[in-house]
Amino acid sequence: MGFDGLGGMGFYVGILLGVVLILKWGLKSANIWIYERHLGETKRRSLPPGDLGWPLIGNMLLFLRAFKSTDPDSFISSFVNRFGSSGIYKSFMFGSPSIIVTVPEACRKVLFDDDAFKPGWPTATLELIGRKSFVSISYEDHKRLRKLTAAPVNGHEALSMYMQYIETKVVFALEKWSQMGQIEFLTQLRKLTFQIIMHIFLSSESEDVMEVLEKEYTILNYGVRALAINIPGFVYHSALKARKNLVTILQRIVSERRKKREATLGMSKRDMLDALLDTEDENGKRLEDEEIIDTLVMYLNAGHESSGHITMWSTILLQSHPEYFKIAKEEQERIVKDMPPGQKGLTLKEFRQMEYLSKVIDETLRLVTFSLMTFREAKKDVDIKGYTIPKGWKVLVWFRSVHHNPEIYPQPKEFNPSRWDNLVPKAGTFLPFGAGSRLCPGNDLAKLEIAIFLHHFLLNYRLERHNPACPFMHLPHPRPKDNCLGRIIKVSK
Repeated sequence: MGFDGLGGMGFYVGILLGVVLILKWGLKSANIWIYERHLGETKRRSLPPGDLGWPLIGNMLLFLRAFKSTDPDSFISSFVNRFGSSGIYKSFMFGSPSIIVTVPEACRKVLFDDDAFKPGWPTATLELIGRKSFVSISYEDHKRLRKLTAAPVNGHEALSMYMQYIETKVVFALEKWSQMGQIEFLTQLRKLTFQIIMHIFLSSESEDVMEVLEKEYTILNYGVRALAINIPGFVYHSALKARKNLVTILQRIVSERRKKREATLGMSKRDMLDALLDTEDENGKRLEDEEIIDTLVMYLNAGHESSGHITMWSTILLQSHPEYFKIAKEEQERIVKDMPPGQKGLTLKEFRQMEYLSKVIDETLRLVTFSLMTFREAKKDVDIKGYTIPKGWKVLVWFRSVHHNPEIYPQPKEFNPSRWDNLVPKAGTFLPFGAGSRLCPGNDLAKLEIAIFLHHFLLNYRLERHNPACPFMHLPHPRPKDNCLGRIIKVSK
């Protein structure tokens, strides 16, 4: 082939490359054209810096790639590297134009300003947790339902009532696990925390029912942060089937409880389900079955996932840092020594003496950041840090970036409970349970469960992991890929 032939080929290659670049530019501009063109020039100019990504999928491939790698923070780092450290970025996430906020000032504004923001969860979360649950109901309905459900899981009276039950379950579980040989520590912890939350909400369900429910919840939880693709083979499709099974079981439980209450007039309240069946508004209207079931779906899921995972991570982190393990154990030994003669079991008095253990739990919550973000939606155009968040756009409050910010927490990737000595976090800098009116209502109960478990573990057991170097998974929540396979070993005193 002569020079003219090569030149001709180069010409066509150049045209092909040009077409590809134009197509790429057109595709990358599609979301901008769809979601920004109607905003007007002034509002468009005041949008935060960022990238709306590709049509339909937006930035989700970048997000999934980062969180399936060994460096999940590379997702936000890519925005910082391209658009600067403003702490607020436009994006396209979970099927919607979105604003990601990563700094305390912006997080605080979004979480506390109920006049400007409402829940903005993705379709997958709404469908799986339920449209009548806390994740999507109005501010007024949320306030009413929260008042009803918070009392049985928080506060002095509630925590005192559950302490003996939790402690009995923990002591029994640890003894049982120590005799089982190799176990998946996380799997067993999730079963334990599920038993506890089932007792609080449904009190008397059988072991078989609890096992089936917990299995379905495991499947459902994987779909909560997934793309809402309802096709066989996708996580969301399996999660929808799990929700259907959960609703069927819970509907049976609710119906049977209603019949039992009708047959036993004046039946006293035993658990949260009784409270939900009894509640009525100022007009005498009671909750419908759908509202009750969606509330149960939400609480039963949230009430065991976070407690189980954080208990596992606290144990792992203490076990891998002997100096902190020693301090925590000595504190628990002092507490036991100072208990009144004849007292059996812990009370809230001992729980409140666990000052160092509380720091261990807070540091674990910060480092692990079980829920890496929460979702809101702008009810109107909102100005934050000089940028406009347009009405209808979703806002992703990125807890992980706040908790791993070296300006707030020096050496943020290090586990160091002592960083909490005399530290009172400023508003918006410590958000393990969210903040504002939508603060997780079970936060006190979760910390109580974790503390009781660690108390008995520190005094009597140690964890021997099968593979301490096991890589992590980061979705839907951080955990070792082997679910912390290992042995619980009873130590001699």
